Amino acid sequence: MDPVPFLVAGERVRGDAGTFASVNPATGALNYEVSAAGPRDVERCVAAAQEAARAPAWRRMRPHERARILAGIADGMTRRAERLAEIQMRENGKVMAECRAQVASAAATFRYYAGVCETLGSDVTPPRGDYLSLTMYEPVGVVAAITPWNSPLTMEAQKVAPALAAGNAVIVKPSEVTPTAAIEVAAIALEAGLPPGLLNVLTGTGRDTGMPLVRHPGVRMISFTGGTETGRAIAKLAAERLIPVALELGGKSPNIVFGDADLEAAVDGVIGGIFEGSGQSCVAGSRLFVQREVADRVLSLLKERTAALRVGMPTDPASQMGPLASFPHRERVEGYVASAIGEGGEILVGGRRPNGGALDGGAYYLPTVITGLSNSARACREEIFGPVLCVLPFDDEDDLIEQANDSAYGLACGIWTADYRRALRVAGAVEAGTVWVNTYKQLSISTPFGGFKDSGIGREKGISGMRLYQQAKSIYLGLGGGPAAAGRH
Repeated sequence: MDPVPFLVAGERVRGDAGTFASVNPATGALNYEVSAAGPRDVERCVAAAQEAARAPAWRRMRPHERARILAGIADGMTRRAERLAEIQMRENGKVMAECRAQVASAAATFRYYAGVCETLGSDVTPPRGDYLSLTMYEPVGVVAAITPWNSPLTMEAQKVAPALAAGNAVIVKPSEVTPTAAIEVAAIALEAGLPPGLLNVLTGTGRDTGMPLVRHPGVRMISFTGGTETGRAIAKLAAERLIPVALELGGKSPNIVFGDADLEAAVDGVIGGIFEGSGQSCVAGSRLFVQREVADRVLSLLKERTAALRVGMPTDPASQMGPLASFPHRERVEGYVASAIGEGGEILVGGRRPNGGALDGGAYYLPTVITGLSNSARACREEIFGPVLCVLPFDDEDDLIEQANDSAYGLACGIWTADYRRALRVAGAVEAGTVWVNTYKQLSISTPFGGFKDSGIGREKGISGMRLYQQAKSIYLGLGGGPAAAGRH
């Protein structure tokens, strides 16, 4: 079988950096070989993107016409929803129901930004002299969008749709774990009427493909979702080049259960918040803080319901958790669990691979709950990115806030309580970009999303998610008979 080519300027390309393997984490079988882009491919791709971004057909396209193309991409994704879901399932092991939901979410993202593109206007600013002043918003040029393996369809849509709506050309560099969904979406975009060169996909490794891309002088913005250390390296390069960067990075999110909460609902929310997607989510509620007075009851419910979760093949409609996205990642998760045991942690449930049967060939790991750790333990400090929940008791609000904020991360937080005064008080005190009260992982494309501290820079989604990919230009139209007086502010 020939390797899967990537897409540059509307053409299928086999790269000059060899190939790499896509492996199905549910079975361990080879999906296919994928062509890897090297530095020469990056050069060609950036040149094509620059040409497309500068072309009058795109720069001068009316917003409603650009919106029509974005809506057409959404329609095309909907028509091919089953194929897109199967690609993601095959490459990262998410259960099919979640993959289908993410296709729908990604299509809705393109449709949302079609609406934003058509209706978002420029600004007339208050004059302070005899002139009319305007602020207009222009594209930055070529955007490099570097995306992760955990939810490629939604993450890529979150970057590509607003960047295109803003008038840019985009080069997507997907994770080598999940390389081909982006290629499929780019092909759909061409069919929807997007001019060639405006949405390109380069597959390959971070070394051979990613680094040449972020270093290229023709790339004028970098949007990255992934690990914090890689984000730091990209931010350093962007700082040296004086170009904007958007970083959505790691998390170690606290999920907080107060004694007055509806404990049944809270435990269900906690389980969904950590074990959905096998814990491979940046907003996973991986640190569970439970008020000491209800800790025994919460642990009892948690043990019972976690043990009942169905781990199985992602093609099985009864499966609630599939495999981890790769075999090396499972080993990483296992290392964290071993470190927790070494620091005095006790396994309440899980803590191992499933035994026997069809799952032996895949990268499966049971949903795991660990007690007996302090917030200083490695498993409580570092992002595991797997189905591992650390349970920590607290006594009062002051104790809780101190522990919850004692983290390098600040992406998300959950609060379960019947007292909304308390909920708002704690929500204001916790350092996190998103706070959920009596719910968890509710996300909306219309609401800005991003993190505090080491969880990132910038905000995606919402109207500001389109402005993220634009630069402001101020225009003054003199209305008087001569030049304005100098020094007026």
